[in-house]
Amino acid sequence: MRRFRKTLTIAALTTLLVGSTAGWASGSSRSAPSGPLPGTAAWLADDWLGRELPDPAAATPAEVAAFFAGLTGLQQQRLAEDHPTVVGNLDGAPVNLRYEANAPAGDQVLAYDPRGRGLIAQVTGDLEKATHVAVIVPGSDIDISAFDRTARWAADLQEEAGDDTAVIAWAGYTTPSGIGLDLATGRLAEAGAERLTRFTDGLEAAGLPDPSLFCHSYGSVVCGLAAPDTDASDIVVMGSPGMRADDVTALDTEARVWAAKSPHDWIDRVPDVEVLGLGHGADPTSSGFGATVLPADDVPAHDAYFTTGTSTLAAFAAIAGGDL
Repeated sequence: MRRFRKTLTIAALTTLLVGSTAGWASGSSRSAPSGPLPGTAAWLADDWLGRELPDPAAATPAEVAAFFAGLTGLQQQRLAEDHPTVVGNLDGAPVNLRYEANAPAGDQVLAYDPRGRGLIAQVTGDLEKATHVAVIVPGSDIDISAFDRTARWAADLQEEAGDDTAVIAWAGYTTPSGIGLDLATGRLAEAGAERLTRFTDGLEAAGLPDPSLFCHSYGSVVCGLAAPDTDASDIVVMGSPGMRADDVTALDTEARVWAAKSPHDWIDRVPDVEVLGLGHGADPTSSGFGATVLPADDVPAHDAYFTTGTSTLAAFAAIAGGDL
């Protein structure tokens, strides 16, 4: 009987996690971009400065920041012009230099990798002068072609939080696509957590304030796995299927942890378990998890937590702006 219950739970979990998004096209397993960034070989071979340039795959963001701090403005400018695909994605490089390198991809683009489905991070607000920084980590089916929604969320949060807050829409990992086991497992979240940790380390290396992370749906799995290794001041999850942790203590983070879930969100039908690698664990809004639960009764749907006028957006803005 116990084996039967476990089998039934796994079957229900798989059905709900990958089937609750009716209307999506079937998707195959996706891998994160691998190998060096385009242009890395030319970057490493460049001896113009008379010294080695930092290896994008091996140098820490702090080492990258120290390297650029030792250059003149003209030297920095030339490297950005000669190697835009490297400088534009180099965590720890000066913010304005990354903007310049990524200019063909849009305004205030902090990272851009066109390989595969594409990865992008874009800033709303004045990041270099901001007193507070927020990063939005989206969930499934978000890539360059579907980035507008995440960018709009960032704009709405920044407007609500005020001019001293900058918000980064971070589609910086390969998200689950369509119906498939990627949505029910942590494979892509593990890779995403590594990328998110390096990205936030880059913000710190650039001298920016510790960010607050706003993690939607599968993005909350990414944030849960990244929690022990990031210096985020706050981690806010919404519409979460779980954070791959039993409770806040298991996240091993000094960040304040907040959670929101609308009664109208289909995620509530997902079993709060992790069995044989399927599922993402406890509901962060449950009483035993230990997160501070935010009001969300007026949120109409799974993708509506940043809707103007909702109690969640008001609370998110207060957290992002340091007022809560």
